[in-house]
Amino acid sequence: MTPLVEMIDIEKHFGGIHAVNGVSLDLHPGEVVGVLGHNGAGKSCLMRILSGAMRASAGEIRVGGEKVEFHSPHDARSFGIETIYQTLALADHLDAPANLFLGRELRTRWGNLDDKRMMEEARKVLARLNPNFRNLSDAVSRLSGGQRQVIAIARAVYFNAKVLIMDEPTAALGPAETAMVGKLIKQLRQEGVGIFLISHDMHDVFDLCDRIVIMNRGNSVGSYRIDEVSKDDVLSLIIKGSLPEDWTQRNRERLQ
Repeated sequence: MTPLVEMIDIEKHFGGIHAVNGVSLDLHPGEVVGVLGHNGAGKSCLMRILSGAMRASAGEIRVGGEKVEFHSPHDARSFGIETIYQTLALADHLDAPANLFLGRELRTRWGNLDDKRMMEEARKVLARLNPNFRNLSDAVSRLSGGQRQVIAIARAVYFNAKVLIMDEPTAALGPAETAMVGKLIKQLRQEGVGIFLISHDMHDVFDLCDRIVIMNRGNSVGSYRIDEVSKDDVLSLIIKGSLPEDWTQRNRERLQ
């Protein structure tokens, strides 16, 4: 099966600093791939390149097997790549429909904002993700962290995201809202959306991810199916850049 997206030998240099050093990864439909590493490991830089927010110094991006070039987030979105940043990029003083369509507002045939249609469309997509969402007319500053996350996800879903980049989606949430966001991620995976998940939360990683890619000092130090590694293995890769010495023996025994 052709991957939704491929990043091949991606490099990003800032002067003499190699923030990303020849990293390759891919993503298939209905797959969640965790992108892990300490702060400064290069994972966010790599995802910013895929989102169109940053240009690579070298390397190639392919979408559906075809080489593409992104000069802006708008270019990435035109290929179905949407990003949900940790800050969510929501306007606190606006309500859910206004945030959902911010910068991509629906208009009447006379060119005016079509507030009625935006409210109807927002209600439908939010109900699809969370049937209990009722606060469409409230400013998002009055909503919980989980409700705000639902709006950000709904924005990507409405505009037919094929690839979703999620940056620490549960970092500021309590247990109940973390579970809700996890349920949404699993729902999107079942619908065929591919998701890159940047996270430091090992529980989320092992609950949600099919594969993981670990970065250390700008390099990819491993790509594994989630059932091939333990939490201690992942932490070793993140901290030391290598697996524990007993990993090969443990996996040989597991496969026997």
